[in-house]
Amino acid sequence: MDIRPEKSPGAEEVPDILLVEDNLHDVELVLRALRRGGQAASVLHLRDGAEALAYLFEGTERPLPRLVLLDLKLPKVDGLEVLRRIKENGRTRTIPVVMLTSSSEESDVRRSYSLGVNSYVVKPVNYDEFVRAVTDVGHYWLAMNRPDAVAGGPGAGGVA
Repeated sequence: MDIRPEKSPGAEEVPDILLVEDNLHDVELVLRALRRGGQAASVLHLRDGAEALAYLFEGTERPLPRLVLLDLKLPKVDGLEVLRRIKENGRTRTIPVVMLTSSSEESDVRRSYSLGVNSYVVKPVNYDEFVRAVTDVGHYWLAMNRPDAVAGGPGAGGVA
């Protein structure tokens, strides 16, 4: 398995964002948008759903990311299955998951929300709109959102 950190977390450092995306062009756009938006977030990029599930559920219990940005159409295991597994597991269910995808199909939106996605964002085609969307998502989930300390979710215990 090739787990490639975009900004290398230290041995004990938790990635702020787990980015699950197979399109390397979109990965670069997301990273550029986060930097441009002033997000000093560490990002771990995984290229398919199988890598995401392995990272979250296999081997030693790793500290959890504060946010998952998940593409819908992924090789090996699709984004809906990754989402289902995250939201069904007691340890991972409180991680905010944002579906960041090119699909605007109503059935994909409905299915994602039925499985517990926290937000569904269609990737804008326009570069500036894409940057704004990713910047807004990062700012909201990493800076503004207050995790549920009672549920013990990632970043619990205070304002992120």
